[in-house]
Amino acid sequence: MAESKNNSTQSQRLNLLGKSSEELRELAVSLGEPSYRGAQIYGALYAERKSEIAEMTALPAAFRTKLTEIAEVRLPAITRAYRSADGTTRYVLRLTDSSEGKAATIETVFMPEEKRQTICISTQAGCAVNCQFCLTATLGLIRNLTTGEILGQVLVALAENRDALKPQTNVVLMGQGEPLLNYEAVMAALRILLDAKGLAISPKHVTLSTSGIIPGIERLGAEKVRPKLAISLNAASDEKRSAIMPINRKYPIRDLLEACRKYPLRPWERLTFEYVLLGGFNDTPEDARRLAKLVAPLRAKVNLIPWNPGELPYRPPEAARIEEFRKILADKGHLVFVRYSRGQDVMAACGQLALVESAARA
Repeated sequence: MAESKNNSTQSQRLNLLGKSSEELRELAVSLGEPSYRGAQIYGALYAERKSEIAEMTALPAAFRTKLTEIAEVRLPAITRAYRSADGTTRYVLRLTDSSEGKAATIETVFMPEEKRQTICISTQAGCAVNCQFCLTATLGLIRNLTTGEILGQVLVALAENRDALKPQTNVVLMGQGEPLLNYEAVMAALRILLDAKGLAISPKHVTLSTSGIIPGIERLGAEKVRPKLAISLNAASDEKRSAIMPINRKYPIRDLLEACRKYPLRPWERLTFEYVLLGGFNDTPEDARRLAKLVAPLRAKVNLIPWNPGELPYRPPEAARIEEFRKILADKGHLVFVRYSRGQDVMAACGQLALVESAARA
């Protein structure tokens, strides 16, 4: 994939990346072409993953020349790539595509596995939710990402690893930012990501993680096209959750779980509750029993995530405590998994995305 172009002439061009099929059809008509040319651009961009207009050979040469004069495919540029011992790569990407022209830097994580790859993408530069156990919170909110910048992370990660891609791609919206606080751009990106004529990733393989923005959860449930939903819960009482997640004061557990109860799950679908285990804080047997009771009425699974080290006043849980917590939930009949985050050695794990330098490089 070509790097972002930053000189003034190029930055004034329309960025095709992030445009919907309808928008590209309208663009084609405005340039004196039949509307189906827009559908061809859409297919070249997303299904064929072309990063240069000149490569869109389904378009007539004269139209490609005309289009190049006013538009381009502007992708995020890789400024750093840190490769973990486990094969995970953390990409630091430079963005320049906001409506204000404001540059920003974000992180995207690529995790290869035996039969699939998972791409963890950001939806904001920084984050305003201020979860106390997450290093991203130390950045504050810099700005929302555009639709093109959200999709661009997936395209860059796939292109950088094209020679080793497995048949299945998973995408998780769990990088920097709160997806439901950038709702319009996130949903526009998801519609293209999940479109059979776009990037063609199955809804079963895309997960959006939220800190519990209830109005956003309600809007998401009404969408015809949507990913799976994960709730970052992390505590089983309002007292503890408010201490580590200030958003809980606005959307307390009772209200959040009521929104989850009303959420229209598809026949194949479960809610996911993410629970970061903080040693000595929320990992007691009492916490486990409270959590089991909270999620009992819901069709859900629980992912237990041992806290990943960072320069914050917390510590990982002990292995015995993790197993005890898991067993209590399992014995209550809950579907529960322990998820050990990959890429810890290059600060690529859950809660570690804060643009930290690392000695390991790709």
